[in-house]
Amino acid sequence: MAAKNRAVFVSQRFPPDKGGNAARIHDVTTHLDDGWDVTVLAPPPSYPPGEFDRSWQRKQTDSVDGVTTHRLWTWQPMTENPGMLRRLPYYLLFSIHAMFWLVWNVRRYDAVVTTTPPISTGAAGLCASVLGKPWIVDVRDLWIDAAVSLGYLDEGSFLERASRRFQRLVLHTADGITVTTELLGEYIQELYGESLAEKTLLISNGVDVDRFQPPASRVSDDSTAAAVPENRQDAAATAGPKPDGGRSTIIYTGNLGSSQALGPCIRAMAYLEHDAAVLKLIGAGDMKSELRQLRDDLGLADRVEFHGLVPRAEVPALLADATIGIAPLQDSEEMAYAMPTKLYEYLASGLPTVVTGRGEIERFIDASGGGFHVENDPEQIAAKFDELLADEQLREQLGRDGRAYVEANCDRKAIANRLSKKLSELVE
Repeated sequence: MAAKNRAVFVSQRFPPDKGGNAARIHDVTTHLDDGWDVTVLAPPPSYPPGEFDRSWQRKQTDSVDGVTTHRLWTWQPMTENPGMLRRLPYYLLFSIHAMFWLVWNVRRYDAVVTTTPPISTGAAGLCASVLGKPWIVDVRDLWIDAAVSLGYLDEGSFLERASRRFQRLVLHTADGITVTTELLGEYIQELYGESLAEKTLLISNGVDVDRFQPPASRVSDDSTAAAVPENRQDAAATAGPKPDGGRSTIIYTGNLGSSQALGPCIRAMAYLEHDAAVLKLIGAGDMKSELRQLRDDLGLADRVEFHGLVPRAEVPALLADATIGIAPLQDSEEMAYAMPTKLYEYLASGLPTVVTGRGEIERFIDASGGGFHVENDPEQIAAKFDELLADEQLREQLGRDGRAYVEANCDRKAIANRLSKKLSELVE
């Protein structure tokens, strides 16, 4: 048997950390083909801040779904929505620790993948490049631009200008660049040079279509029903928050952060005509306290529920038990390239979905036929919720169309194989 190639992934977040980046790297590393032996370098679980115990161990090694994971010590922010000065030690100390690991273990790997955000992981990639190892930088979003638009970085400041110079160095030094959407690739080339197009590869987000499946209650054709595990409904009945008094569930899973337009969704529940419905927010993040306060100020405690973090293994059952999914993004040019992982999971679960924002997310929901796009306006969101809640046949049709689309176009295994092929080319 031929020896396996060895890849090291350097990621600021990895499960049990929450968020799209952690989920993306988890799914990619677990689905690389059998020709690769994969190791992940990540900090101790730290995100969302304050949700995990602080660690003082220099290194911990464990296995996450068969992937060897080295947890390298860094400072862990423990307060909700920490400012940039509290985030920087978390980012920088980890990248330095990862650089030392790569130098010390240079004979134990053949290729390196670093993922951003944050851009500081690129320091480890630069180190690997100096050591003569092929290096791919995986770009999930325009982190600097998002940080400026959300107020974490001052435009024109020394830190912003230094960050852009560093990002340019990273992108031009790396042997390959992977992006989650075509629009993101275009933005990167516009900002940092058209020549980057030659080494940019689209590795979109996706979903494990075997794990996320619609329950039998959402399936009306025999061919799809045959693919639904017999225990799906039992799992939905036993895991996570349960239906309250038979009410329909509008569900959100993931980060409660600044980029997610959850405020209008909470306000929409005040306009909802359908009485037997509740909005369940599954997750945590920087905006949790502010969103909870908004809920209380509007007197919507009986219509909006916060359920905190849940193990990732429970998410498929929660989606199977829900009625509508919501994937809201801020309507800004800086977020136009974004495609949240949760949207793939909703559609794979046969869950009709309402999205907000612009750009890729609007294009995707239209192409999939799995839901609707509306503006970030509470009354428009409420009207679409009411339309879906009142029409079971429409929900079933959207669920079937969305599921069929992700099966055909967004299977995580097929997507990971594209990265595997690119890595093999660089190693050879």
